[in-house]
Parts: sequence; C-alpha cells; structure tokens
Amino acid sequence: MDTGREPLWQEEPTARPRMADPVRTAAVRAVIIVAITLIGAMVAFLCTLAGSWLAFPAVLGTVAGTVVATWAVLDVWVTRQVWVQRHGVQSQPSSTARELRRERRQERRRQRRERPSPADRAAA
Repeated sequence: MDTGREPLWQEEPTARPRMADPVRTAAVRAVIIVAITLIGAMVAFLCTLAGSWLAFPAVLGTVAGTVVATWAVLDVWVTRQVWVQRHGVQSQPSSTARELRRERRQERRRQRRERPSPADRAAA
C-alpha cells in the first residue's frame, strides 16, 4: 500500500565500521567511569562551597577517580591497538588490483622457469 509519503526512518550507510566488541566494551566502561568521576568532582566542589565535612573525603574520592578514569581511557587505547595488531585491517582489494597481482605473480613464475638453475650452469 503506497501512500505517497516518504518513510519516517531511512537507513544510511555509515562512514566507519563499528568498533570491535572488546574495544567498545572498554570504551563504555571508560565513559561510565569518567561520568562517575565528574559527578564526584561536582559533589566535592559543592561540599567545599557549603563547608561540609564531606568535602575532604569527596576530594580524595575525586583524585582516586581521576586516576582510575585515566587508566580506563588508556585501556581503551591499548585494547584498540592490540585488536588492530592481532586482527589487522580487513580490506578487500578491488578486482583490478587482484588481477594485476595475479599477472605479476605469473610473470615471476615464468621468469623462474626460463632462468637456468645453478645446478644446470655447473653441469654445462
């Protein structure tokens, strides 16, 4: 049933493929840790302004949270590097590149067959 209207949702191809699962997991963990650290920093700031006894423990928690958040962000970077190193970039060459490679390989094989081997030269 065609109503003549445009669809409400249109799929568009993405410019980049999605992150690998371990990298995405590390990134989500890092974002959550950074968000909690920022909330702790805000609590520490507001407690300091209010003169509350909770200000000192909140500042200590914020400092610890900053260290943990830095570690989490570094974990994302390291996980990504390890993933790329282990799995490499998945690329599929175009058919023309594949054909050129095949031609070069055949040419090398033909040259090897035509070239006399060192054993043949010694016997001559």
